[in-house]
Amino acid sequence: MALIHRAQLRPSKLELVEPWLRMQSWFAGDPSAPLTAVAAYRFDDPAGEVGIETLLVRAGDGPVLQVPLTYRDAPLEGGDAWLIGTMEHSVLGRRWTYDATGDPTYIAALATTIHRGGTQADEFVDVDGDLVFRESTATVAGSGTTDASTPALSSTTALSTRDEPGSTVVEAGSLRLVVLRVPGSPTAETSVLAARTPTGGVPEHLSGTWADQPRSRILALAIAL
Repeated sequence: MALIHRAQLRPSKLELVEPWLRMQSWFAGDPSAPLTAVAAYRFDDPAGEVGIETLLVRAGDGPVLQVPLTYRDAPLEGGDAWLIGTMEHSVLGRRWTYDATGDPTYIAALATTIHRGGTQADEFVDVDGDLVFRESTATVAGSGTTDASTPALSSTTALSTRDEPGSTVVEAGSLRLVVLRVPGSPTAETSVLAARTPTGGVPEHLSGTWADQPRSRILALAIAL
């Protein structure tokens, strides 16, 4: 369950992310157009300490870009390379916001969702002490099964990232995750094809749909090393 507070954010998520996003090698879209939100989905942190949210955004008429974020109440040790910035949350206080591909909590949540056939977290908004269900604007699902094993990942697992055309590749322990930054693009499809298993199949993956994308798109891949 993802608990969401009705709060003011300064700067807003898009205001915080936009300058960083335009500097990424995989950015696509009109560089002069404002960033707009398309959809979003969340994962649970079992410890209840880290907010995990993936934004789907676009610049002008450009393609949809996938931007996973984590929100923390203190800096992530060793996470400076992935820090996007801080914002003030009127309920929770200062929040350190990271490119989630460098955050072990997100990597563990994504791997678990993929391997065990999980979905996005149910979202509940705190309205004067009552929890009100809110429909997620994107629906995602892992391709695995509930009884599947998940590679052991922890906060001490060595983690590295590298950007490739249209994707970010994360290596953590015995697992490689490919986060498709431009889902559905030719470069994303190339990433999927390049990651085929020895038998020619697609590795375990996360796929999703949203309002203007009713056809399911692969969003991330999980590959055992």
